[in-house]
Amino acid sequence: MKIQLSEHFTYKKLFRFCLPTIAMMLFTSLYGIVDGYFVSNYVGKTAFAAVNLIMPFLMILGCFGFMIGTGGSALVGKTLGEGKKEEANRYFTMLVYLTLILGILLTLIGMISMRPIAYRLGATDAMIEDCVLYGQIMNAFNTAFMLQYLFQSFFVTAEKPQLGFMATVAAGLTNILLDALFIAVFHWGVAGAALASVIGQCIGGVLPLLYFARPNTSLLKLTKTRLEAATLGKACLNGSSELMTNISSSIVGMLYNLQLIKYAGENGIAAYGVVMYTQMIFAAIFLGYTIGTGPIISYHYGAGHYNELKSMLKKSLILMLGSGIFMLVLAWTLATPLARFFVGYDAELLQMTRHALSIYAVSFTLLGINIFASAFFTALNNGGVSAAISFLRTLVFQTLAILFLPLSLDLDGIWWAITAAEALALVVSLSFLLGKRKQYRY
Repeated sequence: MKIQLSEHFTYKKLFRFCLPTIAMMLFTSLYGIVDGYFVSNYVGKTAFAAVNLIMPFLMILGCFGFMIGTGGSALVGKTLGEGKKEEANRYFTMLVYLTLILGILLTLIGMISMRPIAYRLGATDAMIEDCVLYGQIMNAFNTAFMLQYLFQSFFVTAEKPQLGFMATVAAGLTNILLDALFIAVFHWGVAGAALASVIGQCIGGVLPLLYFARPNTSLLKLTKTRLEAATLGKACLNGSSELMTNISSSIVGMLYNLQLIKYAGENGIAAYGVVMYTQMIFAAIFLGYTIGTGPIISYHYGAGHYNELKSMLKKSLILMLGSGIFMLVLAWTLATPLARFFVGYDAELLQMTRHALSIYAVSFTLLGINIFASAFFTALNNGGVSAAISFLRTLVFQTLAILFLPLSLDLDGIWWAITAAEALALVVSLSFLLGKRKQYRY
C-alpha cells in the first residue's frame, strides 16, 4: 500500500516509509567498508591506511551532491505541499543540471590536486602511490557519486523510496562482487577497490537519471526549466548544513589522521579506519531516517499542518534516543568481532582497534538526536539554523576536542573527542529546538 507525504504518520507508517531510505544509506556505506575489508586483508595495512588517508578529500568532492539533494528536496517538497507541481518539477530539473555541471568542475579540481593533497594529509613514501591511484580513479567518476547522493533524497520526495532502495542495493551488490573479483581474484590492489566502487556508483547515479528523464509514475520528472539563480541559491543555502557536515567531517577526519600519526603511527590510522566503518553503518541509519522524514516535514510545513510537525518531532526524538542506546550496546558487544574482521592479522592493531571502538561508541547515544535536529531545520527550509548546528557539531567542537583532549588523556583523548563534541552539540540542538518552537508552531 502506497504511503503519501500528506498522511498522518504513526510509528508503523514511519517505519514502513523510512525503511527503504535507511536500507539505501546502509548499502551506500558498504562502498568504503567493503573496499576496506578487501584492501586490509588482501593488500595489507599500508594500503589500507592509504585508502583511509585520501578518503576524506574524496568525500569533500562528492558531498556537494548531498547538499543539493537535501536542500533541493526540502524546497521541492515544500513546493509540492503548496500544490505547485509544475514549479516543483522545474526546480527539480534545474537542480539535476546543477549537479551535472558542478560534478564535472570538481572532477577537474580533484585531478589537479590529488597528489599534493595526499602529501599534505601526511602520506608517507610507502603510502603515496596507493593514495593517488585510488583517489584518481574514484575522482574520475565523482559526478556519478554526486548524482547518487542527489537521487537518494529526491526518490523520497517523489514518493518512490522503494525505487531508490532498489537502485542502491544494485549498486552495493555490484561493488561487493567486483571487490571480491578485482582484489581477491585478479589481485589489482587499491585500483581494483576503486574500480569496483565507481562501477557501483554509476549504477546508483546514472540509472535514476534515466528513470526521471522518461515518463514515470512518481511525483517528479525532468522537464523544461530555466536558470533561477535565487531558487538555486535558496536550495544550496538550505542544504549547506549537510554540505558543512560532510566537509567538516572530512576535515576533522584529516585532523584525526594527523593526530593519530603523531600518537600511534600507521596503526592509529588503520584503527581509525575500522572505527569509521562502524560509525558509517550506525550513522547511515540516522541519515536514512532523516532523508525519509525530511520530505514529510517539508510537505506538512508547506501545507500548514502544524500538528503533524509536532507529532513528527516528538516521535523522531524518541526514536533517535532509543536507537542510540541500542547502538551503544550493540557496538560494545561487537567490538572484538569487528576488529578481528578487519585487522585480525595483527594482534597489536586488533587490540588498539577494539579499545578505540569501545570508547568511540559512547557517542552513538547522542549522534542521532543531533543529526535529526539539523535535518529538521533543513526540512523547514531554515538552512541557517541547520548549518549552525552542523558547523559547531562537526567542525568547531570536534576540532577543539581532538586538539586538546590528547594533551591530558594521550591517545584515549582522540577516541573520546567525538563524544565530547556530540555532548556540546546536544546543548546547541536542544536550544534551537526550544527557541524556534513558536516560530514554526510545533
